Amino acid sequence: MGITRRNLLKAALVGVAHPLLPVRGIVSQAFAAPGAADAKFLLVFLRGGYDAANVVIPIGSDFYYEVRPTIAIPKPDAANSNAAVPLARANDAADWGLHPALAESMLPLWRRGHLGFVPFAGTSDLTRSHFETQDSIESGMPVSPAGGQRTYGSGFLNRLAAALDAEAAPVAFTDGLPMVMAGDVVVPNVSLKGTGKPPFDERQMDLLAGMYAGTRFQPLISEGFALRKTVAEQAEMMAQGGTPGEMQAANRNALTARGFELEARRMAGLMKEKFNIGFIDVGGWDTHVNQGGAQGQLANLLASLGDGLAAFADQMGPAWNQTVVCVLSEFGRTFRENGTRGTDHGHGSVHWILGGGISGGRVAGEQVAVTPQTLNQNRDFPVLTEYRSMLAGIFRRIYSLDSARLARIFPNAASVDLGLL
Repeated sequence: MGITRRNLLKAALVGVAHPLLPVRGIVSQAFAAPGAADAKFLLVFLRGGYDAANVVIPIGSDFYYEVRPTIAIPKPDAANSNAAVPLARANDAADWGLHPALAESMLPLWRRGHLGFVPFAGTSDLTRSHFETQDSIESGMPVSPAGGQRTYGSGFLNRLAAALDAEAAPVAFTDGLPMVMAGDVVVPNVSLKGTGKPPFDERQMDLLAGMYAGTRFQPLISEGFALRKTVAEQAEMMAQGGTPGEMQAANRNALTARGFELEARRMAGLMKEKFNIGFIDVGGWDTHVNQGGAQGQLANLLASLGDGLAAFADQMGPAWNQTVVCVLSEFGRTFRENGTRGTDHGHGSVHWILGGGISGGRVAGEQVAVTPQTLNQNRDFPVLTEYRSMLAGIFRRIYSLDSARLARIFPNAASVDLGLL
């Protein structure tokens, strides 16, 4: 089939939906250190609903060990490499432990104060539908009443970019533009999967560039080629490394945890040089069957995720001190394990906050003892920290946003300062 103008333009924009926005300085007086460069924010979305209770573990709860006979993580024990790692400072009472698969990657960040956790966090959405809850969270809008029609015209990261105006340089590291980046602001997306080769050869690129020279599409084409070229060049320098049915659909074609580990340094290179608001989704977290405990399916996912986040922090270099990363999922999972040694769709989760300038090394936010009486609907973690309020508090701190702009990003959400920034 011959090369048509329409096909060439479409090919040029695979992975790059829009021209890059100019990068200008964003310095928060509340967050940025003197002489720091742009503040940067990265949202990591774990699609599929990860089992937070086996990541930040309520080791002080006997109930946890009663209802997870095969998948519980053992209580801290220095002689047991499969035991939870206590999340406590010296002389603190340890009510929480960390999954041992994260000990090598995340514990150093925790000890440096570059990592904090917010348990009992999430959304008021109770549908337990991957698709509805993912869209609801990415929109950042108040949850509609039960049975109400859900319409989302934009995502909260797009509205954040709008609030920052020309200072924003957003990007989605995804195959297509995700809901969270949809809206009035032009946002490029670039897939980190299979980008080692250009979408077509140099002759075709020159032909397309010539066809649109002097037109309003010229910046779009040139910026798109530049971004694809940058990603391809990074792929040459860095080593490159399925779930059926519902689980595959829940991932929405997101990068795998293994893929995230391999591509995190490339993503950091782009964030460091070109962008200050980023989004990446990581799939594979719908662990209904054979989830595993200290070893197994979830442990493998966590090891790759932790290694990727640690690599991202390292690759950011000095810019890590001006970077905040938030890791969240659409919901947690049932507190009790199911009959197939896994967990089902739940409610409350644990959000991660990382960054070189945060006051981490602690578990933040409102907390309760984990008992049958404190569970949501007698099945899963309750939500005590609403994610929109948490993120509004983060955006207020790192971007010095006023209440009016925060209200446009998260309507009807009161910002909450958890003391992590």
